[in-house]
Amino acid sequence: MLVVEMLSTGDEVLHGQIVDTNAAWLADCFFQQGLPLSTRTTVGDNLDSLVDVLLERSLYADVLIVNGGLGPTSDDLSALAAATAAGESLIEHPEWIAYMESYFAARGRVMSDTNRKQAMIPESAELVDNPVGTACGFALTINDCLMFFTPGVPSEFKVMVNDQILPRLRQRYSLPPSPLCLRLTSFGRTESSLAQQFDVLTLPEGCVMGYRSSMPIIELKLTGPASQRQEMLRNWQIVKQGVEENVLYEGTEGLPAIISRQLTERGLKVALSEQFSAGLLSWNLFSVQAPVLQSEVRPSTEAQSLEQLLAKAKQMATQQQADISIAIGARHDECLSLALVTPNGIYAQRVRYMPRNHSVKVQQDVSVTLALDMLSRWFNQRNVFGSYEWLEQAETLAH
Repeated sequence: MLVVEMLSTGDEVLHGQIVDTNAAWLADCFFQQGLPLSTRTTVGDNLDSLVDVLLERSLYADVLIVNGGLGPTSDDLSALAAATAAGESLIEHPEWIAYMESYFAARGRVMSDTNRKQAMIPESAELVDNPVGTACGFALTINDCLMFFTPGVPSEFKVMVNDQILPRLRQRYSLPPSPLCLRLTSFGRTESSLAQQFDVLTLPEGCVMGYRSSMPIIELKLTGPASQRQEMLRNWQIVKQGVEENVLYEGTEGLPAIISRQLTERGLKVALSEQFSAGLLSWNLFSVQAPVLQSEVRPSTEAQSLEQLLAKAKQMATQQQADISIAIGARHDECLSLALVTPNGIYAQRVRYMPRNHSVKVQQDVSVTLALDMLSRWFNQRNVFGSYEWLEQAETLAH
């Protein structure tokens, strides 16, 4: 198997001033292509450090993706570091100068002289096209390690990986089949209880069961070689049955997107009223173009009984001629209140929030997820009131 690594460059990445989303994206992208990253390294904007890391990783990796440091400023050092490590000079590519000039002209601007630096790459390097920016990517071999140098701008980086780098790797190497990755997201369970339930499974060779906790959800992921597909699917059925009561969704689409699609497919429109969640439910649904007729945010200090919250949800549905109405009430005495009005039933519940160390933002995320879970359960003809390990049901109403 190819040893594939990534090197992220830049002081802002090294010192945590920005989140390295490119690394996370590349790791997932390459994993899906059967090219899991072996190592990820980060180095700052220091020429000697860059050269040392390039030479060091060239002795271990078959393929190294270098990200960042191709801009026009003095702290963009990747091209010079690559040339230094390879023991050669930088040369200017006139065709890239012409491309940059036309790029700026199309935007009513004149190319700055500082941009000429972006057309300077090591003399033995192959230019790698960047159709959406001015940073010239390139490929270079050092110590039999094929290195791809890419810009740090995520939109440019992703286009180059998909359109330039992956095709070159497929042409040069015989790539393994993509692994099978099965995912589901749960709500209301703890990571420890899930691990206790499923770590006893006897998995086929090369398969791994993983858990990713991001409050208020936990993603379960079973990964392994495609050759083990049948045995993996058998184990996956056991997992799904074991989590059944607390499954939010399967796959990677995300619950707001799934809810939006279900509403659209059924021709249903929704109205929203929020107190404790402070507009977060509306934001989640608006961000996926859900058919929301109206949303309102009310003061969270206004306490209501479940009957009053349900009456508010019914009033909104009537006034807006909405098929569905969701109301998230205030949080009082460690309890969250929610109401759901549907074409064939009305539901409200008050749940006691048991964890005491979570921030208000996390608790707001919980209230939104709980509201969407209620609606998802109604869509799938399940009991609208779920059972949760860290939320205690204090009161329910249903008609």
